[in-house]
Amino acid sequence: MSKKSIVLWSFILLKFIIQYFVIHPVYDLQRDEFLHLDLGKHLAWGYTSVPPLTSWTSWLMLSSGHTLFWLKFFPALYGALTTLVVWKIIEELKGNWFALILGATATTFSILFRINSLYQPNSLDYLCWTLLYYTLIKYTNTQHRNWLFATAAVFAVGFLNKYNILFLVLGLVPALLLGEQRKWFLKKDFYLALVLALLLISPNLIWQFQHHLPVLKHMAELRATQLVNMNRMDLFKDQLLFFAGADFVMIGGLIALVIYPPFRPFRFVLFSYIFTLLIFSYFRGKSYYAIGLIPVLLGFGAVYLEKLCSEGWTRYLRPVAILLILGVFIPFAKLTLPLYSPDEIIKKQAIDKKFGVSRWEDGKDHPLPQDYADMLGWRELAGKVDRVYAGVADKKHLLVICDNYGEAGAINFYSRYKNIDAVSFNADYKNWFDLDKDYYTVISIKENSPGNQGNPDEKVLFHKIKVMGSIENPYAREKGTYILLLEEPKTDINLLLRNRITAFN
Repeated sequence: MSKKSIVLWSFILLKFIIQYFVIHPVYDLQRDEFLHLDLGKHLAWGYTSVPPLTSWTSWLMLSSGHTLFWLKFFPALYGALTTLVVWKIIEELKGNWFALILGATATTFSILFRINSLYQPNSLDYLCWTLLYYTLIKYTNTQHRNWLFATAAVFAVGFLNKYNILFLVLGLVPALLLGEQRKWFLKKDFYLALVLALLLISPNLIWQFQHHLPVLKHMAELRATQLVNMNRMDLFKDQLLFFAGADFVMIGGLIALVIYPPFRPFRFVLFSYIFTLLIFSYFRGKSYYAIGLIPVLLGFGAVYLEKLCSEGWTRYLRPVAILLILGVFIPFAKLTLPLYSPDEIIKKQAIDKKFGVSRWEDGKDHPLPQDYADMLGWRELAGKVDRVYAGVADKKHLLVICDNYGEAGAINFYSRYKNIDAVSFNADYKNWFDLDKDYYTVISIKENSPGNQGNPDEKVLFHKIKVMGSIENPYAREKGTYILLLEEPKTDINLLLRNRITAFN
């Protein structure tokens, strides 16, 4: 094994080791992780919330019997592969030892530790963005048609993982037309690659049309409830926060793409960065949507800085650059990773607010970052539901129904009753009701909101209603969510369920 390979594998191994220790044990899984795991129990070519690839990974996890290990493994793998692709980009750009180590350090010790700590599509999304740039760089250098086909395959994987990659394509098209790559649009191979990409994603496209394009409904709901609260300027400011210690590398990459002659053929990377950010800004996209644009810039920046620091006294800046990234990452990690308990985080709340890490999707500051609050209270909820469930004699005719997907997924994951099958009218759970059963008893999980307290629907539908407990963790986003036991229905519960599911679809 060569020395370069040893260094590269050292970065990858270090990434995996650290990734398993970045979450304080007080936290449960995050609410999205529960949904993504449950997708693996209901394989399909599409879902309301995400494309199908996540469900395939979840099926593998659930089949292995070691779910918690794989929950950390796959995001860590995608993060490690992102570092590998940046390494390959640097090699393709003729970078040597310093550029390789600088690029790998900048990519590894960054916001990706936060992203790769959760089982969400984002980790693979950013890998696909970086890999797509790599295939285009390879095609620019070699003009070999196989790299166009590789681009098509990477796009398809990215699309089947998260539709977010479409925004990259929207930014790339005008960027390619502005550069030397405009001639690609006259080549037959370009359109063969386009056909290949469409063929690979066609099963999901067919599923979307068969189900009346639920992705559009999901996006409309996202705009109305979350994106409307986004500050457009935060998108641009946060570009400097995500890879804080390596901002000089990213900025170096942007400058190099403008002034460094050997990088002239790759200016489409610069233009696509600008166009994609503008598109995200127009749609009020969340800042983290654009993280996938940055790793490729780190590759260009590392090579350019290696050139600048190659002679005379500037060579002594090389170790300073590496130490700067690592030195900034330590306080950055304390700010952005769930390394501390909620009580410890509250003590440094003023710092969190200054950097906006405690600002939620509602646009307001809260005691904890939203992801952290979404990782509390779930075991408590499942344990209390289990106690209610254990007391119901006729479990064959019992339904556990929740107000949102986080509650349903957490109960399914943490409950000791593996056939509890909690459902919800929220997200994909609305498609997973077993309507072949006749339901006479319901355990209902209700969010702690004014619209739910004393909900008259239960009084109309059931003779017996009992409040059986609630989430008491003061830091949980679901604090106050309560559990109802509903017995002796006054009407046909199954008919009501069918009618409501029909209305949702």
